[in-house]
Amino acid sequence: MLENISTPADLRKLKNAELPQLCDELRHYIIETIAAHPGHLASSLGVVELTVALHYVFNTPDDKLIWDVGHQAYAHKILTGRREQFPTIRTKGGLSGFPKMSESDYDAFGTGHSSTSVSAALGMAVASKLQGKTQRQHIAVIGDGSMTGGEAFEALNNVAVTKSNILVILNDNGISIDKSVGGLSRSLVHITASPRYNRFREAVWRRLGGESDRKNRSRNFLAKMLFLAKSALLKRDSNLFESLGLRYFGPIDGHDIDELVTVLDRMKHIKGPKLLHIVTKKGKGLLEAERNPIEYHAPGVFDAATGKKLASNQDLPKPPKYQEVFGHTIIELANRNPKIVGITPAMPTGCSLN
Repeated sequence: MLENISTPADLRKLKNAELPQLCDELRHYIIETIAAHPGHLASSLGVVELTVALHYVFNTPDDKLIWDVGHQAYAHKILTGRREQFPTIRTKGGLSGFPKMSESDYDAFGTGHSSTSVSAALGMAVASKLQGKTQRQHIAVIGDGSMTGGEAFEALNNVAVTKSNILVILNDNGISIDKSVGGLSRSLVHITASPRYNRFREAVWRRLGGESDRKNRSRNFLAKMLFLAKSALLKRDSNLFESLGLRYFGPIDGHDIDELVTVLDRMKHIKGPKLLHIVTKKGKGLLEAERNPIEYHAPGVFDAATGKKLASNQDLPKPPKYQEVFGHTIIELANRNPKIVGITPAMPTGCSLN
């Protein structure tokens, strides 16, 4: 099935029932390729279903899809006309390991650094609004690690003010994930994302419009009731996004392709800023990567069938990385001076402060 998908337009011709098979083939192709051509693995395996659902539901590249950092965008590259080039990933003259605007119209923003996606999507959303392109969608996919960056919070702080069409997808693949409130939370997602609910909500809101004190009090009361209802039914952490003015949906299973398609299709018709919280497993589909997501972030050469790492020329002695020099140096200095404090950028392994 995958060999017949050259662009998302081909993907949209498939029936919903065919999408799980496509996800399996896509995940298998990523594993087979990266096993022999080293690159980022675990992050890309974790967003296969999300990638398929996004390109299935939204009209990319007219709708703008932005991946935070971008190392998880391998499935995105494969589905957007670069399947046959995929084995050249991260090689000279080959595909970039990250979204690259000069490489494809589907790469809406050049990435490589964390926490920039929401700001980029917000800027594009405001530009589309000024150009009268009110139907265009703007989607930022950001992980729970990147969401801790200051730039992400700056963007979230401004999103609601613009009232632009922007969808933030929080890809929560943390090692320890609190369970949601079971079926009630899932039911609330479908209810609040459904066209019927939103038509009712907007109709009531309009009826309570106007400038009279009574109507303003009624509107304030309704807003508080909606907020309190969600606060009672959803995880407490979700209140942060509601407080910032984004409609919050989730958390939902990020590997359930049917639910992703259903919820995204409904959210597509909801105007204004919104956030979908999905829970995924880094390294999904390869047992070794699921067990050791940090080690398999970029594992080098490995056996595609077992996931076991293999010896290669890359395993020969080589100069230390810059971050390793930093890590050893800061520890050496800290041993001499106990007042030194090291601060990690959300990933101690990446900066060698582990």
